[in-house]
Amino acid sequence: MNQRRHFKLKLRCGTLALGEHTVIMGVVNVTPDSFSDGGNYFDSFTAVYHAMELEQSGADLIDIGGESTRPSAATISAEEELSRVLPVLLGLRGKLRIPISIDTRKAVVADAAIAAGAQIVNDVSALQFDPALGEVIRRRKVPVILMHMRGNPADMQKGPFAKNVFRDVSAGLSAAVKRARNARIPQSQIVLDPGIGFGKSYRQNFELLAHLERFAALGFPLLVGTSRKAFLGATLGAAKSPAPTEERIWGTAATITAAILGGAHIIRVHDVAEMAKVARVADAIAAEL
Repeated sequence: MNQRRHFKLKLRCGTLALGEHTVIMGVVNVTPDSFSDGGNYFDSFTAVYHAMELEQSGADLIDIGGESTRPSAATISAEEELSRVLPVLLGLRGKLRIPISIDTRKAVVADAAIAAGAQIVNDVSALQFDPALGEVIRRRKVPVILMHMRGNPADMQKGPFAKNVFRDVSAGLSAAVKRARNARIPQSQIVLDPGIGFGKSYRQNFELLAHLERFAALGFPLLVGTSRKAFLGATLGAAKSPAPTEERIWGTAATITAAILGGAHIIRVHDVAEMAKVARVADAIAAEL
């Protein structure tokens, strides 16, 4: 692999350095139906406590989301999404020393979340779902994570999948960057995510991980999220009986290592304590390549 490039994201509270070591993004799903931990942190008090636990476990960022984007998930209203995430954001004020990312596709949610303390927007639609989101990000002067998704959560795993996944993802991410730049979001404030598990076949997810360095050529920091995903369950389980999410941790560890060796700057994970150790070792290996 090539040496991982260094970047700096300007946050409202300071600067987030990317490239010196792998940044661990801990996931807090404030939803009743997420594939990995649906309902576990739906209560705002529990979600606040969990976010604080993730920081203690080694998270560098906390990603809070109020709308499930699992396969076949239905869209919820902005009002419902806000009713889930705002109490958590407000409950975390003054309690975390690390930045918070808001995982949303909606401009009104992002705007309110930033006002409540979020410092990064993580948009799985890459500014396609809500055209007004780009203006919020520009006006609020926060970084944005743009993810590649073929289709939308409701139909993304029904296919057909791309014949050439690298061409599809590269073209999609390049188009996402163009949308962001058209919204006058600075290039230095953009992070790209190839969207593992979002509109790809199981094999294509492994292809992307095996050749992640191809996306480094786009010139942006990379985020990768593989944690507990279905392609791991299918690989680790028996025929027609995927491994349950709680048994995918070691499979996740393997993909996290591959992602870091491929040049990922940020990894988005549920099992922060375990993956922080994996990242530390993978970083040590990467430093010698």
